[in-house]
Amino acid sequence: MKLFKSLAQYRPPALGVLRIITALQFIEHGSQKLFNFPVSAEPHTLTGLTTAAGILEFAGGILLALGLFTRPVAFLLAGEMAIAYFMAHFPRDFFPVNNGGDSAISFCFIFLYLIFAGSGAFALDNRRSA
Repeated sequence: MKLFKSLAQYRPPALGVLRIITALQFIEHGSQKLFNFPVSAEPHTLTGLTTAAGILEFAGGILLALGLFTRPVAFLLAGEMAIAYFMAHFPRDFFPVNNGGDSAISFCFIFLYLIFAGSGAFALDNRRSA
């Protein structure tokens, strides 16, 4: 269809927006673990694993938002989300809608996509490779 073919020109900016919005949401998860911001009704207890997850989410989210080292950072974060899903969510219930793992799965697959697609527009990676 002609309309959909004409939309292809917007692929890099759309990918950039997907990367930035996903990263901003991911930063929130890290800042909530590390700094309890935004304030949670049930703050995280900082253990070794939650501290590591918070650092990965906060720092990795910042790097992704900037589009800096997008592919390696996305690789690390996809792995973190897969581990988080199987450690924290899957044991509660088989179905993600029941175990609260919807966002972990979504983040994991968006990060997997970024590994292959790259950073898109609005990324510092584009300046580094030039």
